[in-house]
Amino acid sequence: MGSDTPAYAKYVAEFIGTFLLVFTVGCNVIKGDPVWGVTSIATVLMVSIYALGGVSGANFNPAVSLTLALSGQLDFATAGIYMATQVVAGITAGFSYSLLYGHAFNLAPADTFTWMSAGAVECLYTFMLCFVVLNVACSDKTGNCPNQFYGLAIGFVIVAGGYGGGAVSGGCFNPAVALGIDVSSAHLGFGMSLIYLGFEFLGAALASGMHRIVRPEEYGMNNMGVVSNIVSEFLGTFFLVLTVGLNVLGTSKAGAFSIAASLMSMIYALGNVSGAHFNPAVTLAITLSGRDKMGGGVGMAVVYMVTQIIAGCAIGAVSGGSLNPAVSFGIDTANAIKGGAWMNCLVYTAVECIGAILAAGIFYATHPSEYTKGHKEKLKEYYGSLA
Repeated sequence: MGSDTPAYAKYVAEFIGTFLLVFTVGCNVIKGDPVWGVTSIATVLMVSIYALGGVSGANFNPAVSLTLALSGQLDFATAGIYMATQVVAGITAGFSYSLLYGHAFNLAPADTFTWMSAGAVECLYTFMLCFVVLNVACSDKTGNCPNQFYGLAIGFVIVAGGYGGGAVSGGCFNPAVALGIDVSSAHLGFGMSLIYLGFEFLGAALASGMHRIVRPEEYGMNNMGVVSNIVSEFLGTFFLVLTVGLNVLGTSKAGAFSIAASLMSMIYALGNVSGAHFNPAVTLAITLSGRDKMGGGVGMAVVYMVTQIIAGCAIGAVSGGSLNPAVSFGIDTANAIKGGAWMNCLVYTAVECIGAILAAGIFYATHPSEYTKGHKEKLKEYYGSLA
């Protein structure tokens, strides 16, 4: 944001952006559109970020303001004023959509889910949102921040979490949204927003901590090398498989869109940390084709693949096509823990790895010039400049 921007302009920007976000949330929930509702919310966030990012930084979320303050990207005094402004905007928007439609809706976990389950989803996707913000809007190494894709990457976190986690918690990922909904429907019951707020702020704090691990040089710390790469691969794979599982279990109307959004957002966030493979088949294809910009050869490829498989195993039992050995192992292992069979993942993985080998071979056949000595030297120079 520009240093010459008047303080009042920043606060107005935060109010307007947060108001539009919460008002859009309320209108979509009351309307009850399971297909386009989340996309509508994500879109208004994205366009507001592009419109007002140069004024206030376009936080529109107390959790984002907190993670920016914890990461040294925003002073705590300004963050506090932002957070208060965002909460007031959220509550104002809550009463606005209630007056428009003539009724409100209460904030609560979906049927059959506990406050703990809802809180976990709120924590995880608030973490993802804050983590993506730090990586695409604040980290210099993503490419001359602010870049052209930061609003898209942040908006698509809502697509990922809204369709995936919305069936559990309602998909707030924002204390201003939670408070706006809960205060405007206080006559139906009040208090769940405070639980959500606690989990969301926890996600924001964890995001700041993980950002230090994947980009230690931005905090004046020594480069962690392999550790940063492994953590990057774990986080990207974890959120990919988590989103797969939640969409399948929640019978989402836009599952493929949500899964693709989670992958895209994490690639934008971590592509220049680990290469953003998030898939053992991708790691295999990249290694076989000699395009591993992070170096390490076969040894590092094995470490990546093991890390990815461990992160797939972190979710519950789901079914369906995966196109990713980490997803296959995660689904099958979780199913076995619940008493089911464990063998299909081996067949799926074998076929997926064959696909990776074929991809590497086809790339070699269609791009022979990239394997000449001169071209290899250019690649080394290019990737070296990114490291």
